[in-house]
Amino acid sequence: MTKTLDTLKLDTFQNEPDTDFSIDSEVMALKEAISSFKKELGKDYPVIIGGEKIYTEDKLTSINPGKKEEIVGYVSKVDREMAEKAIQTATETFASWKGVPAEKRAKYLFKAADLMRQRRHEFSAVLILEAGKNYVEADAEVSEAIDFMEYYGRSMIQLEEDTHYVKSIPGEKNRLTYIPLGVGFIVPPWNFPLAICVGLTVSAVVTGNTTLLKPASVTPVIAYKFVELMEEVGLPAGVINFIPGDSSVMGDFITGHPLTRFISFTGSKDVGLHINELAGKTAKGQKWIKRVNAEMGGKDGIVIDETADLEAAAKSIVSSAFSFQGQKCSAGSRAIIVESVYDELVEKVVQLTKELTIGNGEENHFIGPVIDQKAYNTILKYIEIGKQEAKLVLGGDTGSDEGYYIHPTIFIDADPNCTIMQEEIFGPVLAIAKAKDWEEAIDIYNNTDYGLTGGFFSTDEARIEQAIERMYCGNLYINRNVTGALVGVHPFGGFNLSGTDSKAGSYDYLKLFSQGKLHTQKI
Repeated sequence: MTKTLDTLKLDTFQNEPDTDFSIDSEVMALKEAISSFKKELGKDYPVIIGGEKIYTEDKLTSINPGKKEEIVGYVSKVDREMAEKAIQTATETFASWKGVPAEKRAKYLFKAADLMRQRRHEFSAVLILEAGKNYVEADAEVSEAIDFMEYYGRSMIQLEEDTHYVKSIPGEKNRLTYIPLGVGFIVPPWNFPLAICVGLTVSAVVTGNTTLLKPASVTPVIAYKFVELMEEVGLPAGVINFIPGDSSVMGDFITGHPLTRFISFTGSKDVGLHINELAGKTAKGQKWIKRVNAEMGGKDGIVIDETADLEAAAKSIVSSAFSFQGQKCSAGSRAIIVESVYDELVEKVVQLTKELTIGNGEENHFIGPVIDQKAYNTILKYIEIGKQEAKLVLGGDTGSDEGYYIHPTIFIDADPNCTIMQEEIFGPVLAIAKAKDWEEAIDIYNNTDYGLTGGFFSTDEARIEQAIERMYCGNLYINRNVTGALVGVHPFGGFNLSGTDSKAGSYDYLKLFSQGKLHTQKI
């Protein structure tokens, strides 16, 4: 079907369907894509500034976390001088890009979405080898990346049309429009190195801004593949500048630069707070207050009362805690269970977790590797802390030393104030606490500095209404997993130290990259 403006309205958006891996041909197609990408292992990838590809001696080394002796690729790193060049290039490009009609900007996203749709297994293959994802996790991430492009493209067209909702008075004609901000610094995470990278970048680009994209240092190759895709669909040079490198070299420099207009960041609490603090300082020559859109993680939990479907709750706890090894800001790393069903539900959770297989993403195990040596060491330290704070009932040990494997780990009888109930571990570690009743369970849930996702399992409608009122988080899920937010369906973002609640995947999200301008004309 030929896409027309009418077919690109926001109300025509539909989430991209995931691949059905019960179909043998789809499994074979993905395996072929993995084999094909393996032929590229060890390849060099450049910096891209204004369309110019620059290879440097200093490089990032991307490693397969499931087979740590396997080099996925070498990616050139920018230095301070190149970072300055990228900022100047993006600033110069902004002068022309901001004048490109919204519909034309959106069409670049639609073309890229179509192309990614055709090559979805190719992108999944990179995610499997570079990020350690299994088939389903990798494929779902590709779907989400496509969704971001389709949804934000449609949202931009809608935003361009929704510019008349201001009152006019006799003798005047009034119009409110949204114009782009300028140069944005895009800093995506390694755990969703395609989907969030795409979402952060295209939301800025489609609203008329230019960008400096710094990929996560451990997953830069998949980000390069996205930038390459945008080049292929004809996005003008300089709109996306690909600047891999060390945050210590250019992160603060770009964040604090007077020409940087906004920073879009997803990552740790500490880094996010540092960015926010630095961006709040006005540099010499700076003419604006910088915007920071930050998503900084969570210590998410699921509350289960005695009326809940315990089978469903157990499945949800296990999936939320251990999918992608718990390396999600939305991961349900805490379970708070009322005492009358505590022992029964703990037993179910432990049994289901024992059934999970662990191994390389290429072999499509549920549990894969954690991302790198640093994460591996940090998670193991938290496990040792947990052994002093609670009762270890499963896991706590490592898997094959071929990669960074840690068995799914469950602690029970955890004190609500202990370290493993309070700090984000970002690994396959679940802490379970007991509550005397559902109200105390909600109090325990709220006892954290974070506020991203939460879950409540109950069949009591009055309690559900109370949970909706009292559980303090950006995304609350009733009787389902606390992970797996869909673009356009579950706008995503959290409270407190989980971030700025920017609600990615929503129509309003694009306004974060725009500023309102009122036109008043006397008639």
